[in-house]
Amino acid sequence: MNQHSPSYAITIRLRYTDSPGAMGKITTAIGEADGAIGAVDIVNIRGGKISRDFTVNARDVDHGKRIVEHLRTVEEVEVVHTSDRVFLMHLGGKIEVLPKMPIKTRDDLSMAYTPGVARVCNAIAEDPDSSFALTIRQNTVAVISDGSAVLGLGNIGPRAAMPVMEGKAMLFKEFANVDAFPICLDTQDTEAIIETVRQLAPTFGGVNLEDISAPRCIEIEERLDKELEIPVFHDDQHGTAIVVLAGLKNSLLRVGKQLSNVRIVVNGAGAAGTAIVKLLLISGAKDIVVCDREGAIHAGEPSQPDASKQWIADNTNPNGLAGKLSDVVRGADVFVGVSAPNVLQTEDVAAMASDPIVFALANPDPEILPSKAAPHVRIMATGRSDFPNQINNVLCFPGLFRGVLDVRATTINNEMKLAAAEAIAATIPESDLLDDYVIPSVFDRRVSKVVAQAVSKAAVETGVARRRNKPADEIM
Repeated sequence: MNQHSPSYAITIRLRYTDSPGAMGKITTAIGEADGAIGAVDIVNIRGGKISRDFTVNARDVDHGKRIVEHLRTVEEVEVVHTSDRVFLMHLGGKIEVLPKMPIKTRDDLSMAYTPGVARVCNAIAEDPDSSFALTIRQNTVAVISDGSAVLGLGNIGPRAAMPVMEGKAMLFKEFANVDAFPICLDTQDTEAIIETVRQLAPTFGGVNLEDISAPRCIEIEERLDKELEIPVFHDDQHGTAIVVLAGLKNSLLRVGKQLSNVRIVVNGAGAAGTAIVKLLLISGAKDIVVCDREGAIHAGEPSQPDASKQWIADNTNPNGLAGKLSDVVRGADVFVGVSAPNVLQTEDVAAMASDPIVFALANPDPEILPSKAAPHVRIMATGRSDFPNQINNVLCFPGLFRGVLDVRATTINNEMKLAAAEAIAATIPESDLLDDYVIPSVFDRRVSKVVAQAVSKAAVETGVARRRNKPADEIM
C-alpha cells in the first residue's frame, strides 16, 4: 500500500458552526478516511461560522477524492472547495528571470542598454572568450530535454516535461546558485537536437541534457561534447553513476570490503546502467555482471543490438556467467538496479554473499522494497525520499556545474566525475557511517560546495579549465 505523501496533499476549505465538538467531528472524519492532517489554518469567522483550511496528505489522487467525499457526509459541515497543493505550486511556472540591478535613471538605462552596451558588444566581438565574463554565460546552464524518457512517466513529450525541467532549474539555483533555464525541444530527432543545442551554445556556460531516451542520449551527449566549447553532461547517465559510486564507496567501507574484490551485478543495460558500469570500472571494479531483460550479458552471445550493449559484452562479466538475474546474483556482494519494479526477490537477496549491499534505484517503485529485503540485506539504498540512503542526483549536478562554471571548463572528464564521487562520499566521516547513512542527505548544504571545489580542482589539474577557481564564497 502506498504511504501518505505531500505529493498527494490537498487543502480542503470547510465552513461550519463554531460549536463544541465540531472540530473533533472533522478530524475524526478525516481519520476515518485514513487521511493524515498536516496543518489546520483559520481563514475567517463570519456570521457565527468559522472557515478553516485543512491540509491533508493522501496516498494517491483517488484517496484524496475519497477523503473529500467522506467529509461531505459530516452534518453541518460545508466543503467550500478543495485545492491540490502540487498544482498550486506549479501555477504560472516555478521560476522567473529578474534583473541584477535596477534601471531607475537615464544613466542606468544608457549603461545597461544603448549606447553603453555597444562597447561591451565590441569587446566580445574582439575576444569571444570574454563572453564568459561579460554575459550570463558565466553562471548559466541550459537544461535541455525532448520529453522522451521522463522519470517514471516515459515519453510524454516536451510540453509535459516542462514542469520537471523547471524543477531541475530550481534545484540548480537553490543548491549551488547556478542560473539554469529549461528548454524543451519539440523534436525527438537526434540530428535536430544536436543542431539546436549547437546553435544555442553561445548563450550558456554548460548544457545539462535531461530525460532523453537511450540510446539516442548517448550519441547526443558524445557528439555535442566534442563539438562545443562548453561541457555537455547527461545527468541521467553520469549524475546517477557518480552518486552510486559515492554511496558504494561508503557502503563497502562500512562492511569492510574492497571495490576491486567484490562481485557486482547491475540490472539495467540502458544509459544509466552503462554509465554506472564505466565509472565503476574506472574506479577499480574488476567483476561486474550486467543483466538486461534477457539475463546476463556476456561475450559468448551473438553481437548485441546496439553499441553500448556490445561494449558491455566486451568489457564486463569476466567469468562468462549466463542465465537470469536470479542465477547470476547468487553469491554477489553488490546489486545495483536501474531497471524495473519488483525484479529482485527476497530469496535472491538471501542468496547473495555475506553483508550484501542492494541499491534498488527504479523509481517510483524499486526492484525490491526495503521491507522485503530487510531480513537479508546489510545496506539498502533506493531512489526514494521516504527510505534511508536515497541515491539522488541532486547530490551531484548542482555542485558539479558550480565547479565547472567557476573554472570555465570545456568538458567534464572522468577525473572530474571521480572527484565528484569522492567528495560526496567524504562528506560523511568514516566514524559517522551507519548502515542506513552511507550517503549524505540531499539537504546537506556541505555537499554542493565540496563537490564544486573537487570538480574545479580536477578540471585545472587535467587541463580543461580556462581559468583557476574563484573562492566558493564569492558565488555560493
